[in-house]
Amino acid sequence: MGKKGNKKESKAKGAEKTAAKMEKKVSKRSKREEEDLEALIAEFQSLDAKKTQVTETTCPPPSPRLNASLNAHPEKDELILFGGEYFNGRKTYLYNDLFFYNIKKNTWVKSEIPNPPPPRCAHQAVVVPQGGGQLWIFGGEFASPNGEQFYHYKDLWVLHLATSTWENIKAPGGPSGRSGHRMVLSKKQLLVFGGFHESTRDFIYYNDVYSFSLETFTWSRLSVSGSGPSPRSACQMTSTPDGSGVIIYGGYSKVRVKKDVEKGTIHSDMFILKRDGKEAQEKWSWSRVNPSGNKPPVRSGFSMAVGPAGRAVLFGGVCDEEEDETLEGDFYNDLYLYDTVKNRWFPGVLRGNKTEKKKRRRGKKGGPEGPEKEEEEETAPQGPTEVIKEIVTEDGTVMTIKEVLPGAQDEEEEEDEEEEEEEEEGASAPLIEPCARSSALATVRQGKLFLYGGMFEVGDRQFTLNDMYSLDLHKMDQWEVLVEMDPKTQEWLEESESEDDEEEEAKGAAGEEEESEEDSEEEDEDEHPAIQEGETVTDYQARTEQYWVGLARANMGPDTKDKKVAKVAMAMAKVFYEDQ
Repeated sequence: MGKKGNKKESKAKGAEKTAAKMEKKVSKRSKREEEDLEALIAEFQSLDAKKTQVTETTCPPPSPRLNASLNAHPEKDELILFGGEYFNGRKTYLYNDLFFYNIKKNTWVKSEIPNPPPPRCAHQAVVVPQGGGQLWIFGGEFASPNGEQFYHYKDLWVLHLATSTWENIKAPGGPSGRSGHRMVLSKKQLLVFGGFHESTRDFIYYNDVYSFSLETFTWSRLSVSGSGPSPRSACQMTSTPDGSGVIIYGGYSKVRVKKDVEKGTIHSDMFILKRDGKEAQEKWSWSRVNPSGNKPPVRSGFSMAVGPAGRAVLFGGVCDEEEDETLEGDFYNDLYLYDTVKNRWFPGVLRGNKTEKKKRRRGKKGGPEGPEKEEEEETAPQGPTEVIKEIVTEDGTVMTIKEVLPGAQDEEEEEDEEEEEEEEEGASAPLIEPCARSSALATVRQGKLFLYGGMFEVGDRQFTLNDMYSLDLHKMDQWEVLVEMDPKTQEWLEESESEDDEEEEAKGAAGEEEESEEDSEEEDEDEHPAIQEGETVTDYQARTEQYWVGLARANMGPDTKDKKVAKVAMAMAKVFYEDQ
């Protein structure tokens, strides 16, 4: 027994050393890329720093985007959307805009608050009720316009909802820069798990756990016993109803099998991270969870939110099949519920509206003959119904969306009567449902599931959505369309082969809508030192060095080393010179 234990311990230490070496390797290779991108980020921050007042404007729904955050306001009937990315086939846009959705009025407001976090996607956001309501944001990534370079954030921000102010929390000892991680509120602390860090040539996935105290504003890396999840990103992290721990489900990771060949893995396992002991002497442990019931088919890119009675709601996703360097995926639009108390999965089947249900029940109660029997036959269980929609985008492309709507299901014996009703009652007629998609934003407010956007693929083309739906999780009757998909927002450009075209496309690749962004950039460019006739980029950098160093220092803070500030300043000057 002792020898086996030593072998396991030695193996674990070896894995930790390998992971540490890989992290150091990735960090070294990505450092130069990230320093180049710091110039772009600093430029965006300099533009945001010029905003000194809070402005709120009623607006249309946010533009299509992925990997943003959507949270329910802790005190108001509002949803909060922040950041995200959009790829149109040739260029990547990053956002740091902030929107509030009024649930009762079905209206959007764009809120511009001074000194926000820089543009990002694949971050994590958590709301807490303290201090009049707060939105905490950690990590995420920034990408170059061509999507070939990445900057991974390790910063922590809080939006004070009561005062409409952003605050950058500087606390040492936190997680390394990453994206695709998960963060939840557990009692009086934020727990961060997993994620990944990627450079042009290398990548690393994490399975570490960090805790941030909302009382002392300090980070600590948790020492967890037991066998936990393998390194991964894009999993689901859900707090248990009693606050004793969190549940980790699914996720995605990849490994390099050859020099230029990578293999992805979709995880479907489940673990629980449990807390024991008092706050000052907490001990954490991992254990594997084997839920019962009807489990979801394997998938990645699913959306999950916590609903009433400790039930987690899973929607959609994609199952990719990799063959000979090609990637094909099956997208889903189904619902599954996980009961965290009973450790059990079951499908979320919509019942249809009340009048349909009453008719069906009356038919069942009638005798074997007469009109009541006819009604029963009309409402007999039906098989799945395939609905095909064709939407023409602004550039003339025809999007064909196939939706398979589930028919009524046979009754199943269940331990809980309420669950039995949810599973046995199917839709008696095709219902309105979101089309199959992955990476939709999901959150729950007062028993309603809200679903925003997502994406699906047709051939080599990616469609990024900005439609919105809601579903009453108590009734489980039917989806309500809050925002319809607008074909005019669907843009797809064929990949450019010209470097000059790419440089031209790169201008204004982050922030707000293109037209307003270009106008604001022209105004801001007038404030930078003008380029003299015949002046080279080197001459311009030398002549305006003090100005750009001052601007870089203002954005990077007084604690940043002079050498790094100077490097970013020269990069900013070069970006400005090349944009003229």
